[in-house]
Amino acid sequence: MSDVELVLRSTRVITPEGTRAASVAVAGGTIAAVLPYEADVPASARLEDLGDDVLLPGLVDTHVHVNDPGRTEWEGFWTATRAAAAGGITTLVDMPLNSLPPTTTVDHLRTKHEVAADKAHIDVGFWGGALPDNTKDLRPLHEAGVFGFKAFLSPSGVDEFPHLDQDRLARSLAEISSFGGLLIVHAEDPHHLAAAPQHGGPKYADFLASRPRDAEDTAIAQLIAQAKRFDARVHILHLSSSDALPLIAQAKAEGVRLTVETCPHYLTLTAEEVPDGASEFKCCPPIREAANQDLLWRALADGTVDCVVTDHSPSTADLKTDDFATAWGGISGLQLSLAAVWTEARKRGHGLEDVVRWMSSRTAALVGLDARKGAIAAGRDADFAVLAPDETFTVDPAALHHRNRVTAYAGKTLHGVVRSTWLRGERIAADGEFGEPRGRLLTRNP
Repeated sequence: MSDVELVLRSTRVITPEGTRAASVAVAGGTIAAVLPYEADVPASARLEDLGDDVLLPGLVDTHVHVNDPGRTEWEGFWTATRAAAAGGITTLVDMPLNSLPPTTTVDHLRTKHEVAADKAHIDVGFWGGALPDNTKDLRPLHEAGVFGFKAFLSPSGVDEFPHLDQDRLARSLAEISSFGGLLIVHAEDPHHLAAAPQHGGPKYADFLASRPRDAEDTAIAQLIAQAKRFDARVHILHLSSSDALPLIAQAKAEGVRLTVETCPHYLTLTAEEVPDGASEFKCCPPIREAANQDLLWRALADGTVDCVVTDHSPSTADLKTDDFATAWGGISGLQLSLAAVWTEARKRGHGLEDVVRWMSSRTAALVGLDARKGAIAAGRDADFAVLAPDETFTVDPAALHHRNRVTAYAGKTLHGVVRSTWLRGERIAADGEFGEPRGRLLTRNP
């Protein structure tokens, strides 16, 4: 082990085999070995003794809207990846919409690469988009390295990214399944949305009624039927409705190739606590009631829901008006996701090993990065977060690194302070300070 450059030592290291005292040896940006706690440190190596702080694998967030290029006043690769690093995230996958152009052709993907290349503080991959008129572009995008394709079953909120009806969904899914790709879907049925009461105004109860659970439930049932038809890999984005859980569980039991995510805001915030006019809480599908949240947690625990991702979807503050009908729908969560989920998880009897499974190992596996990311094990990238799990902080929007410091978590006291974040053995964030961008642009493994 003469080539070891760094050893990180902690009394609590989260490994695939469990949490234990260990020394993690790093060589060439890769984990060389996970050693006993008191193992000798090679003369060539620098020792970082973390004491009782927890060493966990860097989080992998597979649902982030960076909006760069085109809407960089909303966010951008520089600010998004710094906020992610501050929150213990070392890899993100960028969504194809809300940037201009959207990532729906190979040329548009190249544009994203050019913009992100020198701004990424963490590793960044890219989703492609499935639109009504770009079926011919799907295979070339797959071959160019996107991790899969996003589609909407109802209007996306931006004109340049139209949704798929059931016929066009089938056409796209047939093409994607022909080359073994992955379709990820915003599942709300447009007919149920159109039939729901649309009052507008500042009352959260009115907004919640405008995005009913049956819109999600119907769309998910349709999606499961299409996945069966084509034996296709399908992933349900940002599950909010607990009513859909029996459908999902049955589909999985039948062998449908289905995975499901939910988000920190659905797990930690409730409809009952949203003040009228507070559109920083607006997202689609919406934050629902506490009883619904309890069932989402139960589904995470039993594996019906696979993973937790942010759906970081920022905007400028002026778009967050007090009218829920017209305000931009999206919650910024990159910097706070680990602390938010951990705060609620510990209340419900879950450990950090569960959080790592939901937010790192399973998300890495979803996009095929689990040979390099998502675990502290020999051969993986030396990507880490160092966490003081029992320390608390109160969320101050001024301390956030997102471009627009609008947050639904303002004033909340959260457990879990990220001491530092490491990418391939280099410390990239600590105590609000950042190094030069070291992130790489990732492509799907062949």
